[in-house]
Amino acid sequence: MTRLHSVLLVLVTIYLTASSSDQNFPLTQQCLACICEAISSCDTTTGCTGNVCGPFRITWAYWSDAGKPTVNDEAPESSTAHTNCTVDTYCSILTVQKYMHNFQQDCNNDGKIDCDDFAAIHKLGGYGCKMPELPEVYGQRYHRCKQKVGA
Repeated sequence: MTRLHSVLLVLVTIYLTASSSDQNFPLTQQCLACICEAISSCDTTTGCTGNVCGPFRITWAYWSDAGKPTVNDEAPESSTAHTNCTVDTYCSILTVQKYMHNFQQDCNNDGKIDCDDFAAIHKLGGYGCKMPELPEVYGQRYHRCKQKVGA
């Protein structure tokens, strides 16, 4: 749980230092931490494996649907823009927040949009989140984290 607390501290710091225009993000830092924990054990040192990159395991299509955020004003058309963003903690969080802003919906039909919906959207996509439950390992990690941090 120490690693998760470290991740939460990083996320809180990023949240607090984000510009005021970025404060309308739909996910809480606890929700972000649990999605990160579920998808990669929040391994912030990971690069790319196949077509997924960074601690949130973001594909090029997901990054593109989020508006192609970049690090240090890199051109989104650059061949390295996706990788550079998704392995950068701040840019990857920005990507997830923007993706969720674009695709937020009530995936589990419980009448509210919350972290459970965002976890489904992150793993299953903005058009595929209506599946009855999360894939086994991802779902177990997500629910265990959610119980611990109150996401």
